Amino acid sequence: MTSQELLEHFKETPVLVVGDLMLDHYLWGDATRISPEAPVPVVAQVRDTYTAGGAANVAMNLAALGAPVELFGWTGRDIPGDVLAGVLAANDIVYSQQWRSEDKPTIEKTRVMVRQQQLCRIDREAHREVYAFDSEACLDMLAKKMAAAKAVIVSDYAKGVVTEKLLARLIACRESTGCLIAVDPKPKRKLNVKGMDLITPNRDESLQMAGLSIEPNDPFPEAEVVRGISENYAPRHLVVTLGADGMLVCDEGKIAHRIPTVAREVFDVSGAGDTVIATLTLAMAAGASVEEAAHLANRAAGIAIGKLGTATVSPQEILDYEG
Repeated sequence: MTSQELLEHFKETPVLVVGDLMLDHYLWGDATRISPEAPVPVVAQVRDTYTAGGAANVAMNLAALGAPVELFGWTGRDIPGDVLAGVLAANDIVYSQQWRSEDKPTIEKTRVMVRQQQLCRIDREAHREVYAFDSEACLDMLAKKMAAAKAVIVSDYAKGVVTEKLLARLIACRESTGCLIAVDPKPKRKLNVKGMDLITPNRDESLQMAGLSIEPNDPFPEAEVVRGISENYAPRHLVVTLGADGMLVCDEGKIAHRIPTVAREVFDVSGAGDTVIATLTLAMAAGASVEEAAHLANRAAGIAIGKLGTATVSPQEILDYEG
């Protein structure tokens, strides 16, 4: 099918997203002098902006592409949680108030931006055990919602929401629901992601998953990486994102396609992985082959990294980019 036809199908492809929800806060200002108190710049604040981060940014990318989206994960009953809830509602993302908790503070990342450059980042979060989304009530609700969805995306930012118990429940529900299960993994947590329909590690994550270590200037051992991940995790589909080197699309432990990057200008790579897994999963759930989906996701990522901060991409931008 053409890209136009595929993008039209997105409106009829509901997707669930479960993972670590964050509020991305940007503090914009200028720095023209050094503090007399310490050798650090004094930032004169001009404005604040807020957007969804982590798994919530995956949901934002899906919504921007036209898909019906429901989001699962914890936020606090606090001011950052109120702001994030407002961002989600404004983008027609379903997020139940039952996932807001008095004892689970909203994860917030504040980036201090001076003349379009990040000066520092301030993180606000609790210990990862606080955010586990694996009580029977949580898993029962997620399983119930899977019956009406086409896909589930697990967005693991290593903050605690994603657990072995959650992954096992998704796998157990896959046969009865037919849901495609995609995972953006964090290998350092050593969770069992074996047998997933789609996994999308980046270069460093793929090396970790394959059990390989290389020197900074060594060539990327793509064949060994793909073979190692296939042996260790047996994904139905594997797409390795390589930044400026594009993507590897793999089937049955072998590289099936190499897709060069289409980025015209790289401004900010933050959130690019969210754009990739959102577009890939949505396209496959809407009927595209993994190769067709990867080409579409590659174009979407090329657009996203040309924007500042965590960004989303619209169907029209993808069509215009093709031209």
